[in-house]
Amino acid sequence: MTRTWFITGAGRGLGRAFTTAALAEGDRVVATARNPETLAGIADDRLTVLPLDVRDRAGVIATVDKAFALTGTIDVLVNNAGYGLVGAVEELTETQIRDQMDTNFFGALWVSQAAVPHLRTQGSGHIVQISTVGAVGSLPLFGLYNASKWALEGFSASLADELRPFGIRVTLAQMGGFDTDWAKSSMRFASGIPAYAQLRNSILGMPDYPAEATAAPATGTTSTEAGPGNTSNEPTASVEPSADTESEWIEAPPEVGAAGLIELVNMANPPLRKIIGPGAHQMVALALDQRRDDYASDPEFVWPA
Repeated sequence: MTRTWFITGAGRGLGRAFTTAALAEGDRVVATARNPETLAGIADDRLTVLPLDVRDRAGVIATVDKAFALTGTIDVLVNNAGYGLVGAVEELTETQIRDQMDTNFFGALWVSQAAVPHLRTQGSGHIVQISTVGAVGSLPLFGLYNASKWALEGFSASLADELRPFGIRVTLAQMGGFDTDWAKSSMRFASGIPAYAQLRNSILGMPDYPAEATAAPATGTTSTEAGPGNTSNEPTASVEPSADTESEWIEAPPEVGAAGLIELVNMANPPLRKIIGPGAHQMVALALDQRRDDYASDPEFVWPA
């Protein structure tokens, strides 16, 4: 049975890999990006490309309505648009914080809200929120990125319970590390405070953040991974967590993530949470183990057997 997909942040990285994987399955895809030209290289009459900035709620509603009008039904909706923000909480400006939440959290919320009335009418559908192992634990210097994904998981878990009676599934795809632009051209940085130089060196392997003034801006919408990745005017410097942090950073080709997503949407009864990617299961286990230790210090708390 041919399915129809709606994918945000489809211009590059995981979003592009999701798009090509769905087309390879014989499905139809409505792919969105801030810069639609980033998808010009994919020639397929089953692909519809629409411009979309997920931060614009009115624009989101209009684009989702148009997608349903063009296709009739949407079976799989993938909220993939997002980007990484690096900086200690003290270092981040209000604008940086709001931009991070507007894209990673509110963007997915607006798309979900816009799609739900259509999905209820058709009595089916699967919303996949591209989340991250960072929504289970946390990492210094990634606090607001973690916060945006924790918020995504919070409303999505409630949404899953709300929509289940209507035959609509919601899954949080908790992604591990993938070799995309998320840790390169799609990452934004704070202005470093000297007090955090040692922490930057231990987490990122460098005492200072890359200078945005010397970085060429990226254009279009990228994708997400170990979380996300999209928006323009982002520095092109490459940053990855240092290998001497708690978990070794493992990157796989985005096609591996796309294969995991196809496996997920092919499930008859998809779960609320699905871990995808190399090393991701171990990272989630480590985060949950640390939480267990925290609660174990409370003599009144008994962890479920």
